[in-house]
Amino acid sequence: MELTTVWFIVIAFLWVGYLVLEGFDFGVGMLTVLLARDEKERRVLINTIGPVWDGNEVWLIVAGGATFAAFPEWYATLFSGFYLPLLLILLALIVRIVGLDYRSKRPDALWRRRCDLGIVIGSVVPALLWGVALANIVGGVPIDADKEYVGTVLDLLNPYGVLGGLVTVSVFLVHGAVFVGLKTVGDIRARARVLALRSGGVAAVLTVVFIVWTASRGDSLAPWVIGGVAAGAFGGGMLAVLLRREGWAFTGTAVAIAGVVVMLFTALFPNVMVSSLDPAWSLTTANASSTSYTLTIMSWTAAVFTPLVIGYQAWSYWVFRKRIGTHHIPDDELAEAVPSGTTGATR
Repeated sequence: MELTTVWFIVIAFLWVGYLVLEGFDFGVGMLTVLLARDEKERRVLINTIGPVWDGNEVWLIVAGGATFAAFPEWYATLFSGFYLPLLLILLALIVRIVGLDYRSKRPDALWRRRCDLGIVIGSVVPALLWGVALANIVGGVPIDADKEYVGTVLDLLNPYGVLGGLVTVSVFLVHGAVFVGLKTVGDIRARARVLALRSGGVAAVLTVVFIVWTASRGDSLAPWVIGGVAAGAFGGGMLAVLLRREGWAFTGTAVAIAGVVVMLFTALFPNVMVSSLDPAWSLTTANASSTSYTLTIMSWTAAVFTPLVIGYQAWSYWVFRKRIGTHHIPDDELAEAVPSGTTGATR
């Protein structure tokens, strides 16, 4: 197997890891206003992802770095053509980080509401735009003979791209609800199960339409097979939710997300970005890659450090595997936020 193909697979694997793991982070972020009824429940939701959300973002950093080093032409065209969506994703992620890290720093109701709003915005915007971006990479964008993106941001908001964004938002919401059911006890666990079932139908319809649309764009049978596995896994996950088997449900939604990402990269290969102006102008693993020497050094480095990183992250998930509930949240005076403009003594 050529090193260019190896690194295409590696980058696909990194995107699978990022979207599966960060997917439930985004879903939980959306649920802070949809599922929680009071401050204690909001704190429970945030604590379910508290030990792991920042580690999940490492997958995105590594995926971006690997793309830059292995396929510099792909990186250059992607970041120049998708500059505004990627900038919005970056800003949204910063807002989300601030909301997660600083909402507990002040016992003020208005402050916490603003942080919660930041968490929601920082979850919805990246979830939507990552779907739009991945769909357009596969579906095709205006790239000229010089490998330059010559379209506008409006070209990315085509029906196929928008559908991709709706799929990621809806599936991540379900994925997050299933994760909450897996990690919590009490009423919030029951409500998460109901929400997962209600939103799962919408997500299933959007996902099936997207799978069929993607698979029908090419002549290969592989996207149909992989897409079918993804759809079946999602259906199995919803059945597990109905049977109150949260572990199997989370496995189902995770496999579904992974399957859709693998389907997209399978449909894309050997291209890395498709030109909608002329297929001959598409970026491929051959014309967008670094030198063989660079790829060789990267391969040895990845072989040494990737297992260490995966092992450490798996260990952190194991350490923080137990369920939590509102009874784990302390009943201190400042747990319930003080109305803005007042103090605890005058409340």
